Amino acid sequence: MEFGPRPEEHGLLVRPGAREEYPPEVRARLDADADVVVARYPNSRSALLPLLHLVQAEDGCITPAGIEFCAGRLGLTGAEVAAVATFYSMYRRDPTGDYYVGVCTNTLCAIMGGDAILAALEEHLDLPHGGTSADGKVTLEHIECNAACDYAPVVMVNWEFFDNQTPESARSLVDSLRSGERVSPSRGATLCTFRETARILAGFPDERPGALAEGGTAGDATLAGLRVAHERGMAAPDPAETSLILEPPSRDTEPVAEESAKDQPSPAPSATVPPDRSTSETDPAATDPGRKGD
Repeated sequence: MEFGPRPEEHGLLVRPGAREEYPPEVRARLDADADVVVARYPNSRSALLPLLHLVQAEDGCITPAGIEFCAGRLGLTGAEVAAVATFYSMYRRDPTGDYYVGVCTNTLCAIMGGDAILAALEEHLDLPHGGTSADGKVTLEHIECNAACDYAPVVMVNWEFFDNQTPESARSLVDSLRSGERVSPSRGATLCTFRETARILAGFPDERPGALAEGGTAGDATLAGLRVAHERGMAAPDPAETSLILEPPSRDTEPVAEESAKDQPSPAPSATVPPDRSTSETDPAATDPGRKGD
């Protein structure tokens, strides 16, 4: 009997074609970038998450070469790095296209049409179980909630939001991505590739025009609850009138009664066995010894 994932199963770190080591020139470039990242942290181990994004920017997913690079730079074992890389869904274990398209299928998005959007894209891209399109442009998967429920159903591309989607708008979106058009999300700057996104997440500058623009406002759906609160005259309690710190009891108050069993030994095992309730309720002899043997 064989245990564990099958060799052909998706999501394996060690698989045919996965890079196992970096050429000297790539290693030198990654070392220089890693120096910048690690220097930000008093404890080098804290740099693991951004370093995983760095090697993902290099390979398009997490590879054995990336695992060993991070382990060597931070004084960790490969197993420790792999445990982190396989825990977080933001680290991909399969080769990823230029645009990682995730369709939320959690409760609210599903109710609002997320399942229909995912099915439409699977058919449109000929990816019945998700995966990457033949041209390598788009990787499609369902994703967990990304905290944009007020704009459900939501599609994310390289972690950027596309709100209030329909099967028709989602198909048009992936067609634009595959044709090389510049596409902007509902919020944020124009999309960059998955590898470029990973480098930004590693902590390097986001140089997209408008990426650091200030003055953005929340949308109407996000502010709906606040608007209703204003209309009904609702407000949060005044912090000055609310104590969030429990004051210690005064010496003048009566002492709290101690538990009756405190500092007492546990009772010894009983010499008698209590009656079986399931039997006593149906068998009169179980509760009336005088009727035994009747």
